[in-house]
Formats: sequence, C-alpha cells, structure tokens
Amino acid sequence: MEKRIKLIAKEFLEKIKDKEIQIVSHFDTDGITSAAIMIKTLKRLDKTFSVKIVKNLDEQTIQRLSKEKITLFLDLASNSLDCIANSGLKNVFIIDHHEIIQKIPENVYIINPELTDKQKISGSGLTYLFCKEIIPETKELAKLAVLGMIGDCLEKNIDKINNQILIDGEIIKKRGLLLYPSTRPINRVLEYSSNPYLPGITGNVKGVLNLLRETGLAPKNGKYKSIIELNEKEMSKLVTAIMLLKPKTKEKEEIIGDIFLIKLFNKLEDAREISAMINACSRLGESEIAIQLCLEIPKAKKRAEALHAKYKQLIISGLKFVSETEKIQGNGYVIINAKNEIKDTIIGTIASILSNSFLYEKGTTIIAMAYDQNKIKVSSRSVGKSGRNVRVVLNEVVSKIGGEVGGHEFAAGCVIEKHKEEEFIKELKKNLEIELVKI
Repeated sequence: MEKRIKLIAKEFLEKIKDKEIQIVSHFDTDGITSAAIMIKTLKRLDKTFSVKIVKNLDEQTIQRLSKEKITLFLDLASNSLDCIANSGLKNVFIIDHHEIIQKIPENVYIINPELTDKQKISGSGLTYLFCKEIIPETKELAKLAVLGMIGDCLEKNIDKINNQILIDGEIIKKRGLLLYPSTRPINRVLEYSSNPYLPGITGNVKGVLNLLRETGLAPKNGKYKSIIELNEKEMSKLVTAIMLLKPKTKEKEEIIGDIFLIKLFNKLEDAREISAMINACSRLGESEIAIQLCLEIPKAKKRAEALHAKYKQLIISGLKFVSETEKIQGNGYVIINAKNEIKDTIIGTIASILSNSFLYEKGTTIIAMAYDQNKIKVSSRSVGKSGRNVRVVLNEVVSKIGGEVGGHEFAAGCVIEKHKEEEFIKELKKNLEIELVKI
C-alpha cells in the first residue's frame, strides 16, 4: 500500500500544477478529519481548492461537479465507480477504505487497502499518509487521523501502520474504563453514556447517583473525579458495577481498553469525545463547524460544544424510543423502523450504539431505518462484528428494489425510496432468513 500511495501522490502533484481542486468528502468524523488534513496540506502547497461535504454520494452530486477541475474524493466513492465512469470527470483521485464491487475506470487514481493488503485503516489515516508523502513535515496532522480512526471504531486492534500514526500524533495512551470523556466528572459521563449504552443509567440522573453511591464513589467538594483520576480500587469497583448492569458482558476486557488523549486548543482531551463532537456537528447540519474545530479555530469550539450537547440529548431520546417501540424480530436479526421518530443523520449512530450495547447476542444483525424526506436511510450493524456480511445483505435487497449501498462487512448502509418501505422490509426479512440458513 505504501508503494501505491507514493505513486499516486506523485501523480497528484503532477496533475494539480495548473488546475484547481474540488474536494468531496463524507460527513462523518472520518470524512471531516480527512477533509481537514487535506485542507491544511493544500494550503501549504498554496493551491486553489473548494470543499464539499456530503451525506451520500449520489449520481446527481457527481454529475454536478466541475469537469475541468481535479476531483478528489475522500472517505467515499469506492461504491460510485460506475457513476464516475459516466460522469465526464477527467482526473479523479479517490482516497477511501470502503469495499469495491465495481470496475475502476481508467481516469481514476485510487488508494484503497481493499486493492492491496486489506489493512484496517481509516480514510483519514490514508489521507494523512498521502499528505505525509507530499509534505513529510506534516506530523501534527496525525492527531486528526487518530480522531477519524476512533470515529470509525478501528482503535481496538492497532497494527504497525496505525501505531506509527499514533506516534506521529504524539498521542498519550492510558488504560481505563471505556466511558468518555475520561477527562470529565464521572457522574456526567455516566449520565450521557451512549457507547456503551447503560440501561437504567444513561439519561437517568437518579440511576447515576444510586450507582455511584453503591460503588462508594462520593464527590469531593461537590465534584466527582474523572475516569483518569480514579485509583485502582475505585476503578475496579466501578467496572464491577457496570458489568453487573450488562449481564452479557463476559469479560472485563470488553469495557476496559485504551484511552487516547490528544492535544487540541493547547489542552489534553479524550480523543473519543472530540471524535464524537465532530460527528455531532456534521450530523446536525454544521459540517463547517466540524472542520473549523479540526483546524483549531477558536470561535468554533463553543458552537461545537453546544451542538454536541444537543446531539447527546437526541441520542438519548432515540435510545428511549428504541427501548419502547415494537420491533420486527426474527432468528438472529432485529429491524427497527423509526420512521420520523429519529433523525436520518442519527439512525446510524443508534444502530452502532445498539450493536455495542450487549442487549443483543453476538452475531445479531441490527437494521435501523429512518425517514429522510422522500427517502429512507437504512443503517445495519453486526453485533460483535461477526455473523452476516451486512453489506452483502443490503446489496442483494437493493439490487431488487433499487437504491444506493455502501459500507463494510459488519457496518453498512443504504438509501431507498420511501414508497418502497414495505417492499424493502419484506425482501430484507426473506434475505435474512436465507442468510441464516447459509451460515
């Protein structure tokens, strides 16, 4: 992969000599951090460029792009190669890590681990390595790649290439309870904990205070300690209490792991918190604030914090709706049709939280649906990252009824027409039952 990055970086520098660049990036944390890394790099090169952040890369978006500019897709487009081939775009560069199921057009230069060694690396990680090849003195951008890595839940099995990104970013790594932010008072962290989701605690102040009282954790001068301030005995008590709340948690390792601290605005922050904050800004329609946060523009910080607070409330409301609503359940799968009750930009986060919540058995397929005007956003996750290939499942259904599919083996999504809601659910159920027989 390193060889491919080197070759395409050289080609990119050659092509952009006398051309303007149009960047199109995904709106999640990985896409936003990819865009921020590229913005900083192109500014250093003194290049003229524009940035477009999108929820989905559809045919209309591709057709509207300028045919004269260099087009750079970040954290998307691996599933849109046929559309790009027919778009009239001349010089296209793609830096992405999603599965490729279409033929790569001749005018497309693509960096994607799916083409080489299938390394687990984020889009922002690839963008950082690409930009590091262009400007070697760019290591301070590595922390943005770490935020993208965490946003895509790739921090649990860090290989050599990702470890080097952590080193470049001067990330401080500590072992502790996987609740975030680890730098804030534990009572507030527990109250807004959504990943992991703690039944009876998340969104329940009384439940939080009861848990802390039973655990023997008392406030000092009216303030509780943060996770990274807990001593070994206190940490052990809290871990035990949380494991009792989550009966399907088999091992302590499932809720204990690495905490990554990064320096942002000259202050040490929990990388998971900043990653979630970037995601919140973008999913609430303010991607420009998310990018400004990554670029450490001071005025963006307060706005980002306010959007994140609002987003956390929406998540808690969404989880409450899921716990109370009737679901379509079968052998090894659950379908949650939220309709207008959960925002389409949040439904993927809800699906991810549920897949990490231990409410469902390992291998269970979770499919969550939400309305987006005349369309439906569908997000699918596999509990424990095992079982069915959800991207294949969605692709097989969508190939029959129409729509757009993207994602990975255990985390994928699609967009379908709203009037095909019943047909989609019917085909989905049929496919899931067949898939169960296969496995």
